[in-house]
Amino acid sequence: MSFLSNLFKFGSQNMAIDLGTANTLVYVQDQGIVLNEPSVVAIETINGIKRVKAVGDDAKMMMGKTPDSIEAIRPLRDGVIADIEIAEEMIKHFIRKVHGKRNLFRYPEIVICVPSGSTSVERRAIRDAASNAGASEVHLILEPMAAAIGADMPVTEPVGSMVVDIGGGTTEVAVLSLRGLAYTTSVRTGGDKMDEAIVSYVRRHHNLLIGDATAERIKKDYGIAVTPEDGIGESIVIKGRDLVNGVPKEITINQAHVAEALSEPIGAIVEGVRIALENTAPELAADIVDQGIVLTGGGALIRRLDEHLREETGLPVSIAEDPLTCVAVGTGRAMEDPIYRGVLMTA
Repeated sequence: MSFLSNLFKFGSQNMAIDLGTANTLVYVQDQGIVLNEPSVVAIETINGIKRVKAVGDDAKMMMGKTPDSIEAIRPLRDGVIADIEIAEEMIKHFIRKVHGKRNLFRYPEIVICVPSGSTSVERRAIRDAASNAGASEVHLILEPMAAAIGADMPVTEPVGSMVVDIGGGTTEVAVLSLRGLAYTTSVRTGGDKMDEAIVSYVRRHHNLLIGDATAERIKKDYGIAVTPEDGIGESIVIKGRDLVNGVPKEITINQAHVAEALSEPIGAIVEGVRIALENTAPELAADIVDQGIVLTGGGALIRRLDEHLREETGLPVSIAEDPLTCVAVGTGRAMEDPIYRGVLMTA
């Protein structure tokens, strides 16, 4: 049996998957990141039978614009699998896309990152989804550890360092030392909550209903953590449905409004960082004063967030070189490099 499994594994390329709430990135051994697509699956129902119509970029284009027969689903919510069957189909699709048809019978070893706050049931769901998608072996790595490795932080040394990974569903705050997490907390606030905050702000103050895609575009292009110096910032034209008259309408808001809308989710992230600092051992806290805090994940790209965090904590705050790919690169390095092999877990 082991001979057969080795035969199937021969020639297969091991993969590291950053299974994110917003995007899924796939890192292939010796090749780096080969795929970066939204974690969205479009399901079509014909005569009561469901089938996958599109995955990734194609499915995201359909969000909020589908007829009754098609449903665009995000199988991950708050960093964990909400729909196991759809997640399985998505992982299968991405494995096939990376491996191509010719490698359909070759089963790679897969490393997947999971939020530090995920339960054993949630971790088992992720492992089962990858196993059913064709993985010969599944290893898990905690998201903050992967982010720290990807950001070139000294995780193997006896030095305390702090990473704040702001993803789509969760914000992971962790203090790392000697290949382990000395303290970690998972705040269920991330990019999705910021989008929701923008939608509810526009609805409350302007009686305009906008979609998640519009809110995400506002966040990416104009998102700012503190009110601009002139108190207004750039102007943004947004289109949606007027809740009073029920007709499509266009309004103009500015960056100060966006900062006000984002104040609550950003406040929750700052609070998570504060709690982590309060619970850190004194020797590690002394190291963090020197090393500072490193921000990773898509949320790190919100303008002036590092500045805001610096003011709130009084510590040096820096943004990782490529915050969006830190977790995927770190997961890949943990798979390839024997130095980091000890950080991998089996579910």
